[in-house]
Amino acid sequence: MLGRHLPSLSIAVFALKCAVVLPAQQVQMGPLHDSGQSVTPAFEGWFPNPDGTFSILFGYFNRNAKQELDIPVGAANKIEPGPDRGQPTHFLTGRNWGVFTITVPRDFGSAKIVWSLTANGVATQAPASLAALWEVAPFRDANGNTPPWIGFEETGPFVNGPRGHSKSLTATVGNPVALPLWVADDASVIPGASRPRTPPVTLFWSKFRGPGSVTFANDRPTADAAEFSGPPQMVFHGKAATAATFTDPGEYILRVVANDWSGDGGRGFQCCWSNAQVIVSVR
Repeated sequence: MLGRHLPSLSIAVFALKCAVVLPAQQVQMGPLHDSGQSVTPAFEGWFPNPDGTFSILFGYFNRNAKQELDIPVGAANKIEPGPDRGQPTHFLTGRNWGVFTITVPRDFGSAKIVWSLTANGVATQAPASLAALWEVAPFRDANGNTPPWIGFEETGPFVNGPRGHSKSLTATVGNPVALPLWVADDASVIPGASRPRTPPVTLFWSKFRGPGSVTFANDRPTADAAEFSGPPQMVFHGKAATAATFTDPGEYILRVVANDWSGDGGRGFQCCWSNAQVIVSVR
């Protein structure tokens, strides 16, 4: 029924995208409950890196509508071989797309990586491999759209895509630490559509790891238009700022995801969003 109302070009693009990312959409969603449900790891796919290595992309689905969970690395949250391969230990509610990547060597071949999670007594796992059917293209979709760029400084460096980059900061308990970001985007949309009037980049900050709670002044700060050099050939340049406050000392990782018009996880099409992390040592 959907195809009857789409131009032929849109049908072709839609079919191409579905063919590329179908394996990454096999997480059984099911009804949400407020709490007491499982968290399922999700293998989103893999992609080659310029140096000949490969990146395996994981997300997850927290079936709890209200319960966020902290599951430390160990028996209940392990990646084999591993067990610590940089996975999250704090799990937000709902479907979270392309949260982190694992880099594997060029000779990885037919080997597998398995992420296992146990939440609320329910064990789940997601095996991952470099099978051809699972290859995705997170840096450019079928329409030529590319992910936003993220920089921690006005002068960069700027990085886009799910691999992202990171910055280290120090903080003290109870005192907010500033989190400025500079972003840029091509503001690309599907053929025939007009560019959005609002900023084409939306940002979302969250706790990724850490021993205590994190409060953001605004976890979805607006990227206001700003002038700065780089990245070149981008239609939109903007700056956003927020701050984070920590309840307990220790080592934290904060994640920020930048989405363009295509939304979370590219609406399941594995492009176009960008990750970045801030590592905070709290005294």
